[in-house]
Amino acid sequence: MKKTITKVVIPAAGFGTRFLPQTKAMPKEMLPIVDKPVIQYVVEEAVSSGVKDIVIVTGSSKRPIEDHFDTPTEDLLRNLKQGNKENYIQEVNKIAEMANFIYIRQKGPYGNGTPVLSSEPIIGNESFAVMWGDEFIYAQPPRLKQMITAWQKFGGVMISGVRIEEKDYLSRYGIAEYEPVEDNVFKINRIVEKPKPDEAPSNLATHGAYILPPEIFQALKNLEPGKGGEIWLPDAINVLKNQGIPIYACEIQDGKYYDTGNKLEYMKTIVEFALTHKEINGEFRKFLKNLDI
Repeated sequence: MKKTITKVVIPAAGFGTRFLPQTKAMPKEMLPIVDKPVIQYVVEEAVSSGVKDIVIVTGSSKRPIEDHFDTPTEDLLRNLKQGNKENYIQEVNKIAEMANFIYIRQKGPYGNGTPVLSSEPIIGNESFAVMWGDEFIYAQPPRLKQMITAWQKFGGVMISGVRIEEKDYLSRYGIAEYEPVEDNVFKINRIVEKPKPDEAPSNLATHGAYILPPEIFQALKNLEPGKGGEIWLPDAINVLKNQGIPIYACEIQDGKYYDTGNKLEYMKTIVEFALTHKEINGEFRKFLKNLDI
């Protein structure tokens, strides 16, 4: 049988401090892109890639995420039926039915490695994917599907790669030093975290999505806190690399990265998606053209 990925872990336990006060009581993953929350785009990517088991690692004040992917309430369905809004009934029912949702609370120190480690009881001894709940890449075929295809051929750790065209933005990401393997797949020799633009080894940013082997859990357990006293997933990946597990980057083809955890990029994303939304694109385009800017 051809090996595949059956589970995706979506860390969603952060405080969303960059969007305060909006995120004081509302998860940053639930910020809307026109009429869908950011995390729904992430889940839809996983489902479109053939993965149906969605493990969402949550924290306090994250209940709205569970409610969003739950079966709609009878009150809501009754209201929609009375208003003859059958299209909305289909839409809200589809959200709950598109995947198997599993929720687990994050436990442990701060750091993006902690939610991954928290998922171990559910993942067990199999490889799995990780995608952040406050950003996404819109691509065809889906980003995760491209990564799974590359991982099925090369194994190891597979990280999504995106070219950063603006040099000044290189200091925002982990940038790969790599050697070509095949087409859009590269073997990573090292990742330089947030380098100065003139010191970056390339313009290939490695972030956003990962396919990881189960050995990552032991690496995380043995990891000493790193920068800021936090547990960092890249540090655990470096442990695997030192153990001889190859690390690859899959440069995503025909895709665009949306960093919706950043205020400015979030607003750009809303505008871009509004301009393609079938219900409002025409009037919204007129509105933008008439702005005195």
